Amino acid sequence: MVSSKLFLLMKMDILYCILMSFLIIANGFVVKGPTGPLVVPLGGSVVLPCYVDKPLLTKGLEVEWRRSDTDTPVHLYQDGGSRPEVKQQDYHDRAHFFTDQIQHGNFSLLLNNVRPEDKGVYTCKVFSDQDSGETVVEIKDIERLILSGSSHSISVYAGDDITLNCSVDSHITPEEIEVSWKKIDKNEDGDFLVLLYQNNQTSPESSHEQYMDRVEFFTDQIPKGNFSLRLKSVRTEDKGVYMCQVFAGGVSANTTVELLRLGFSDLHIMVLILCIAASGSALLLCCLIYWQLKKTETSRTVWTLQVSLVFCPNICMFLAFIVWGVTEGFLNETVPCCALYILRPVMLLWALPFINYLQDDIKSWIRFSRIGREFAVLTIVVYSVLFAYAWKKSAPYKTVVSRVFSGSFEGIILLLCLFIFSGGFGSKAKKMLHYSLLCLAPVQSYFMISSFGTSSEAHHIALIVVAVVQNLPLWFLQRLHARRSVHTRRWMFAVVLLDVGLALFVHLIILEKEEGFFGWTCVILFLHVLRMMAFFDSVFVAEHAGEQTQQTEMGQQGTNLLSLCNVFMYMFGAVGVILLNSVALTAELEQKSKHGERALEDLRFIVFPSECVFVLYWFLFTFWKPRKPESVNNGGNVRQRHRRNHPNAAEIHELQNLSSLIHRNNERN
Repeated sequence: MVSSKLFLLMKMDILYCILMSFLIIANGFVVKGPTGPLVVPLGGSVVLPCYVDKPLLTKGLEVEWRRSDTDTPVHLYQDGGSRPEVKQQDYHDRAHFFTDQIQHGNFSLLLNNVRPEDKGVYTCKVFSDQDSGETVVEIKDIERLILSGSSHSISVYAGDDITLNCSVDSHITPEEIEVSWKKIDKNEDGDFLVLLYQNNQTSPESSHEQYMDRVEFFTDQIPKGNFSLRLKSVRTEDKGVYMCQVFAGGVSANTTVELLRLGFSDLHIMVLILCIAASGSALLLCCLIYWQLKKTETSRTVWTLQVSLVFCPNICMFLAFIVWGVTEGFLNETVPCCALYILRPVMLLWALPFINYLQDDIKSWIRFSRIGREFAVLTIVVYSVLFAYAWKKSAPYKTVVSRVFSGSFEGIILLLCLFIFSGGFGSKAKKMLHYSLLCLAPVQSYFMISSFGTSSEAHHIALIVVAVVQNLPLWFLQRLHARRSVHTRRWMFAVVLLDVGLALFVHLIILEKEEGFFGWTCVILFLHVLRMMAFFDSVFVAEHAGEQTQQTEMGQQGTNLLSLCNVFMYMFGAVGVILLNSVALTAELEQKSKHGERALEDLRFIVFPSECVFVLYWFLFTFWKPRKPESVNNGGNVRQRHRRNHPNAAEIHELQNLSSLIHRNNERN
């Protein structure tokens, strides 16, 4: 009995020992690492693998990363958390665990900003309550990308070509390299991509618009690791810091070069001279006119000075904007400004008859200076620039149908503007002028829709509806005037606001996301104010001519407050606007030369609003000032008096023929 009990106890002890042995084997683990040495990029990041084949309890778990050549841990995990205080100082902010992966048995180490001294053998040791294990990771080599660039800042004259150096000293072939040149923008979030090299080819279409067609690599030098950038026709806005960044299979490096000073080129100096000449001539001629009037000189002298004031400053500013466009190349900005300045004499000559001191010497060729002609030419220029901009921007994506529609509407705009330009006196000419001005607005809207498109179908439908009803207020006003209604001028203000508002709505909804949105806003606002003035000038042409004749007769009676206001506003347009815009252009050049940035985002912010103020005054004065009732009732007498004082072109031609015929008869006799 005793022996059987003893045998049973021994059997139970043996089973217990076997069971404990199985439990110990079950709790064991294997630490795994990489299959071979690692090659890591210099300055990059690398993961040193270390993991076990099954999850472990975090209680009593300890993981230690250590270099073979030092006793101080690279990183330590103990008591459920990292122990940064025991790490080597060199790895304090560079070595990290994936803490959310530890519970899954992943003890890999993330090493950032790899340095040359990080090369060596690393040991990952894992300790638990039941077992321990380790694996070895070797960083065998650190790939380097050594870039060499300019060691000092570069200075250059605007308009010259310059080379920004960037050379790669590496065994990596060009097929594996991606190179990007960027201009670092300190004021905004993003940088400007200057030029990109990838997939063994240059990608010029990826360049920012500012650098389009002005940058290139030396393609024959790329196989030698030379990725220097050639920047052609340097502008003042190119000043700044440029970075050459190279990527190759996880390895990256960069170098920078600074374009520090940009001296004025000969063309920039010419712009400054033209601005000074424009403002100086305007002030000088204004003073001479005042001085001659004080001396009671003949009106012929005053007239000569006045014509010089009309043409000389504006021609100088026109040439200044042309040179500015050549040096800076802002097509959307410079072309409308140039067109405005070459056409400004038309508006100034149109307003001359309202200045009393010139009433006795008004030339007959002033009648050629009609607002409709200025509006027609400026419209052609502005919409041609818009057409070129839209065509270039959307060329790869435009369908044949949209191109046909866009080109067709541009052709119709050109044709209508030609009708407006040729319009003049006479019932048929006036009728053609009215219809052309009325048709032009919806055609412009359809052109914008077909060229730029809209963001949604609802916007598209709304814009088409607005374009259809846009001319209804003008048609209503024209019918009132045809019936000689006394309410015609009461509705003019509302009609002008409604028409200009609808036109701006169509254009600005479409151009909302385009570059230079606010600049185009100024141009379009001025253009439609000019359209309203051309329309009312054609509608009220007889009354307008009669008023000029009446003012001519009244001009000798003395100078009143209204005539002084006319002289002041005329001098604002002839002198003040010139001074304002020449100072703005000069400040723009100076600011860009010193800081590499523009003082204004767009010169159209100054040029077109100032001109709009000048035009709006004459619009209000000419068409909205109070009329005497008899000026309407005696419209026929006014027109007859105007014909006697201002014969039309046909009558002048007939008188010239009659005079030559009499002269020949006298010679025969």
